[in-house]
Amino acid sequence: MVPYDVLYTYGYQILQGGVHMDLKEVRDNARKKMKGCHVCPDCNGKACIGMIPGFGGLRTARSFMRNQKALQEYGLIMRSMAGVEEPDLTCQILGKTLSMPILIAPVGGIVLNAMVDGEPAAVEQEYDEAVTQAAMEAGTLCFTGDSGAPYMYSSGIQSCRKRPGYVIPTIKPRSNDEIIKKIRQAEEAKAIAVASDIDAATLINMRIFGQPVGPKTAADIREIAASTELPFIVKGIMSAEEAVACADAGAKGIVVSNHGGRVLDGMAGTADVLPDIAAAVKGRITIFVDGGVRHGEDVLKFLALGADAALLGRPAAVAAIGGGAEGVKILLDTLKRELSDAMMITGTATVRSVTANILKKL
Repeated sequence: MVPYDVLYTYGYQILQGGVHMDLKEVRDNARKKMKGCHVCPDCNGKACIGMIPGFGGLRTARSFMRNQKALQEYGLIMRSMAGVEEPDLTCQILGKTLSMPILIAPVGGIVLNAMVDGEPAAVEQEYDEAVTQAAMEAGTLCFTGDSGAPYMYSSGIQSCRKRPGYVIPTIKPRSNDEIIKKIRQAEEAKAIAVASDIDAATLINMRIFGQPVGPKTAADIREIAASTELPFIVKGIMSAEEAVACADAGAKGIVVSNHGGRVLDGMAGTADVLPDIAAAVKGRITIFVDGGVRHGEDVLKFLALGADAALLGRPAAVAAIGGGAEGVKILLDTLKRELSDAMMITGTATVRSVTANILKKL
C-alpha cells in the first residue's frame, strides 16, 4: 500500500501541473545516503537512541521521544459547520509576511551528523543552499546552523547573501565577543535576523571540535541584543521565567526548544512548557517552537498552545539530503496543505485566530 503522505503529495503535484519527485522518492534517496539517520517511517527517536553524532537523541532519547509524545497527547476538535473554506495561512513574522507559520530549523555539521559521503565544506554548502532556496520559494524563512568547524557557519552566511531577507543565521553560545563578530557577518549578508542556540552549551559535537561554549545569562543576552539592529532570537528556552528574561533583555524572539532532545535526557517536551511560556510573553516577543513537527496538524497544535510559528528540523534535513531544494519544497508544500486542511476542519479561518479551544488534552 502506498503511504498516505506520498499519495497526498502526488495529488498535490498533479494539481500544480506536473509530477517530478515525491516524498517517498526523497526519503528513499536520503536513506541510501545517510548513516546518521535511518529515515524511519515514523521519526520518533526509537531507532536512533544515543546516536550523537548523528540525528538521534542523547542517551536514552527520552527528551526526543517526549517532544512527539507531548504533541500526541493533544487532540484537535472538529468544527466542520464553521463554514471555513479557504483558511488564510499567511502570518507576520519579524515584520515580513510569510505564506505559512512554518520555518526551517537550524541544522549544522551535515557530514558529522547525517554521516553522508563527500567533502565536508561542500556538503554543508549544498545543504544550506537547498534549505534556504526552498524556504524562499515557499515564502517562508530558514534558520541556518553553526558547529565546531568554521565552514559550518560560513556556508549559511554565503547562502544568506544570495537570499537577503530570508535567512536567520544561528550562532552557538560562544563568548559574547565571538557571537558579536559572527553577527557582523550576518548583518553584512543582509540576514533578516540572527539567533543563538544557547541550549548548545553542553552539546557533545562542540566538545569534539574543542570549541569553547557555555551558558548565557540575562546580562549576556542584553549585551548581544544591544550590539545589533537585527532582531536577536534566543533558541533553547523551556521556562516562562527565562522567556520573560529574554524579553526584558531586548530579544525579539525565542525558540521554545530542548535542542531536539540532544543536550539533556529526560526533559519535558516543548508542548509541555509552551502554554506557560505563551501566557508569560505572548505579544511581547515572537514565540517560535520546535520538537516533533511531522505533520501540518502538529503545527496547528503548536499555534493553539501559543506559538507564533513552528520550526521543522529533522524532516527538513532528510528532505534536503534526499531531494535538495525540490525535496524540501515538496515537504513544505505538503505541510502547508495539511495545515490548511486542519484549519478548515477545526473552523479556524486565519493563523491569527487560532485559539486553544480547538484542542483537548487526551
